[in-house]
Amino acid sequence: MEEKVMLLVEDDADVEALTLRALAKFNTADNVVVARDGPEALDYLFGTGVYAGRDAQSLPRVVLLDLDLPKMDGFEVLRQIRVDARTKMLPIVVLTSSDDPRDIASCYDLGANSYVRKPVDFAELVETMRQLALYWLVMNQSPTKGVNL
Repeated sequence: MEEKVMLLVEDDADVEALTLRALAKFNTADNVVVARDGPEALDYLFGTGVYAGRDAQSLPRVVLLDLDLPKMDGFEVLRQIRVDARTKMLPIVVLTSSDDPRDIASCYDLGANSYVRKPVDFAELVETMRQLALYWLVMNQSPTKGVNL
């Protein structure tokens, strides 16, 4: 079963606030769960740690994943999501400030579905969030639970 939420994995409080403010303009901010580091994101997805008891079969529609995170970087989070059968097909959008071609290639190699550079300008961030929310929460068809490939 999939939730109608996005999981935002972002450690920068200012970026988190701006992202939530941008999403609020499209009435989607209430559908965002925020994890501030890699282990917290994995705890949410797998129903462990502070999220013990959460139905881990209920996955978000998409994960917006920063790369530069404390405790565990986004590359490792992506790696752990992709090796687990429960989350291997979960849509992952890397949303980061890096435009390093090696980071982009590594993320796609690890199974990212998309790589988006975070805009610095707030108006551009609002438009980016609008497009991401529209595509991933409305237009995109996620894999059906229980499908064996």
